[in-house]
Amino acid sequence: MTRWGILGCGKIARKFASDLRLIKDAELVAIGARELHTADDFAREFPAKHIHESYEALVKNPEVDVIYIATPHGYHHEHTMLCLKHKKAVLCEKAFAMNTRQATEMITFAKAQGVFLMEAFWTKFLPHYQLVKQMIANGKIGSIKYITAEFGYIPASPVPQRMFDPRLGGGSLYDIGVYPVFLALDILGRPDNINAGMTKASTGIDEQCAIRFDYKNGVMAQLFSTFAANLAGAAEIVGDKGRIRFTNSFHAPWTSLEFYGSVDSKESIPFEKTVGFGYEYEARHVTECLQNGLIESPFLTHAQSLLIIETLDLIREKAGIYYPMD
Repeated sequence: MTRWGILGCGKIARKFASDLRLIKDAELVAIGARELHTADDFAREFPAKHIHESYEALVKNPEVDVIYIATPHGYHHEHTMLCLKHKKAVLCEKAFAMNTRQATEMITFAKAQGVFLMEAFWTKFLPHYQLVKQMIANGKIGSIKYITAEFGYIPASPVPQRMFDPRLGGGSLYDIGVYPVFLALDILGRPDNINAGMTKASTGIDEQCAIRFDYKNGVMAQLFSTFAANLAGAAEIVGDKGRIRFTNSFHAPWTSLEFYGSVDSKESIPFEKTVGFGYEYEARHVTECLQNGLIESPFLTHAQSLLIIETLDLIREKAGIYYPMD
């Protein structure tokens, strides 16, 4: 049995904890928060053997094998390094780090410690996304020419501080824009040229971010994130023989898929539906990696996480998005 701890007790941590129940050889044994009442509230919904009122106590718990980090982006480097220092395997939420320097330090230290580290990019593990990748590999849409992806919503009041606070890694790019960026990078690879612009929030970071990737072979990707409008979260992968359309929330398991072999021929694409929130797939993969003694996922490698954060750094440079950690 792989024994999990959760560092941070927010909304996404609750979804992850719920999905851990779906994995037969994994269990939640410990919860860590900065304040005991926060951990207690979490434990009432998701009981665990150990309730810690500090992150330090969590990482020192000898009964914890792996820790899921669910704190704001601005803390990912600090909390990952804390876990690795105490030889705890880590599944760290995206964005993996605030910049390439931080991500490189995290990966280098994990390797030196001989400890597993992976970015929690759940989309890569979801059945619908795996099916799309298979369709592309099988030549279903031919040679890819264009990708477009959007993600946007208006934060509900009261707006969480992390959304717009530069110290916490706020802004639409790191919160949700990372999903369109991931889609383009995972399918097309590193772009040869990047253009980006943003609409600045009052705190100085991006309320909206528009991105274009250009490739020497003529392929393009247009990507967009916003906190100023509610969008469907649609995406399309267009080839010379057809196109695949994610009708909504392309990053999540509740999307739907359509294939167009011509302008008018729409075909619905069925895929396996999750019984949980969708986090069980990445959690199961990490559990299997640990059981096999791995310190790096062969499916979502350190190099892939570095590519994402390196690309985010270039986008921010082009758009003029800066953080105190830079």
